[in-house]
Amino acid sequence: MAQAVVVLFDDRANAAVTRLLDRLDAAGVPGARRFPPHVTFAMASDIPAKTRAGLKADLRVLSVPNLWLYTLSAFANTENVLMLGAVVDTELLAVHSAVHDVLAGKVKNPNSYYLPGSWVPHCTLANGVSDEQAATAFRTLFPVEPVQAKVARVAILDTVTGDLDVLV
Repeated sequence: MAQAVVVLFDDRANAAVTRLLDRLDAAGVPGARRFPPHVTFAMASDIPAKTRAGLKADLRVLSVPNLWLYTLSAFANTENVLMLGAVVDTELLAVHSAVHDVLAGKVKNPNSYYLPGSWVPHCTLANGVSDEQAATAFRTLFPVEPVQAKVARVAILDTVTGDLDVLV
């Protein structure tokens, strides 16, 4: 089981990402639809209630910037992932660091991919696809129109159940 700190988008950005996922489906590539479109800021096997409360308090005084989802790219780890990368600026990095300051030493098994210095902010469009599907997906979506994603909510996403615990 994993729990993730995620930012969820406004309706306009959700619709734009959904249109991209529809294009992937039409091309025979299964899009990432298990969870609502989002960008993950942190992930761990457990984010305890007390830590969530601290994160909620800190997030209330932070201004989470809009995200520009602009770069269509792919990476392979244990499986191929097609993603829409976010433009990284100092505001986004500051919020990301603030989230990790609250979580430091208070969560179980933090995922190193999301730690400051390793994090690549992105919205997953497809994962677990074959090399051929990844190439088809890229050809289908490129060039992609940038998506301005206003942050509507920050939540803890349970990646097993899909449950969201909205923080702000």
